Amino acid sequence: MVGELVTAGVALASAGVVYLMAAARVVKQYERGVVLRLGRLASEVRGPGFTMIVPGVDRMRKVNMQIVTMPVPAQEGITRDNVTVRVDAVVYFKVVDAADAVVEVEDYRFAVSQVAQTSLRSIIGKSDLDDLLSNREKLNQGLAVMIDSPALGWGVQIDRVEIKDVSLPETMKRSMARQAEATRDRRARVINADAELQASKKLAEAAQAMSGQPAALQLRLLQTVVAVAAEKNSTLVLPFPVELLRFLERSGLQAQAQTAQAEAAARTQAQAGSQAQDQAQEQAPVEQQWQPPVASREAVEAVEAVEGVEVTTSGDGGVLSPELETLPEAEDLPKDLP
Repeated sequence: MVGELVTAGVALASAGVVYLMAAARVVKQYERGVVLRLGRLASEVRGPGFTMIVPGVDRMRKVNMQIVTMPVPAQEGITRDNVTVRVDAVVYFKVVDAADAVVEVEDYRFAVSQVAQTSLRSIIGKSDLDDLLSNREKLNQGLAVMIDSPALGWGVQIDRVEIKDVSLPETMKRSMARQAEATRDRRARVINADAELQASKKLAEAAQAMSGQPAALQLRLLQTVVAVAAEKNSTLVLPFPVELLRFLERSGLQAQAQTAQAEAAARTQAQAGSQAQDQAQEQAPVEQQWQPPVASREAVEAVEAVEGVEVTTSGDGGVLSPELETLPEAEDLPKDLP
C-alpha cells in the first residue's frame, strides 16, 4: 500500500515537472510573445520574462522587436532617360505590433523584401540617371514612403532605406568619362581665356605707359636679358632690336622737326618785324620822313661874305640853302607823281 502511494506520488511529481517544463516559457527583452489559444489570438501579448502557457492548448510565437537590416538584391531597370542600370539597396525596419506581424502576414520579412524590390524597380523607372547618382537622399525618402505604406498594416515600421550602389554599363562609363573630360577641358579653356584677357589688358596698359617713354622699352629688354642670363645652362643670343632703330629714327626725325620749327619761327618773327617797320614808315608824316638840310648861322654868314648871296631863313629859325629856295611849293607839284 505504501509502495503504491509512493509510486503514485512519484508519478504525479514527474507529471507536474513535465507539465511545468511544457508550460514554462522565457521571453527575452527584445522579444514579444504572441499566444494563440486553440488557434485564436489571445488578447494579451506576453512581455519579456518568465511566462506560462497551457500545453497542448496554447501556442506562443516569439517576435523579434529589434531593428532588422535587410539587403535588397540588385535590381536592373531602365531609367527615365533610357539608361540601363543595376541598383541595390538596404532596408532598416522593425516590428511595432507583434500581433499584426503574426496574424496579418505569413512572413513579414519576406513580404518586406518583396515590397522593397518592387519599389526599387519602380523608383528606378521614375528617376533620371543624374538623380540616381547625385540626388540619392530624395530617392531614399521616396523609396521609404513606398515601402512603408503597405508595411504599416503588417505591424512593421520602415526606419530608413539607403541606395547602396548604382552599376552602369561599360559603354555608359566610357561616355561619362569622356563627358567629364570634355567638361574639365572646357573649364580649363575658359580659365585660360580669362587669364589671357586679363593679361592683354595689363599689357595694353603697359604698352600705353611705355609709348610715352620709348626708352622704357629698352629698359624692359635689358631686364629680360638679365632674367634670361641668370640661368647658366643657356646660351644667350642678343639680336640688334629693330625697336632701337625705330627709336633712333624717331629721335632724328624729332630733332629735324624741332630745327625746322625753330627756323620757321625765326622767319616768321623776321617777317613780322619787317612788316611792322613798313607799316610804321607808311604811317609816319611827310615832315618826319624828309627834312631839308639846315645850315648853321656861321655857314650862312660865310657864304654871304664870299659870294654876296642873301640867304633866307626858315620860320623855325633854321637857315635854308640858296638852292632850296628855288624849289616849288607842295601845292604846285603835279598830282600824278609817284
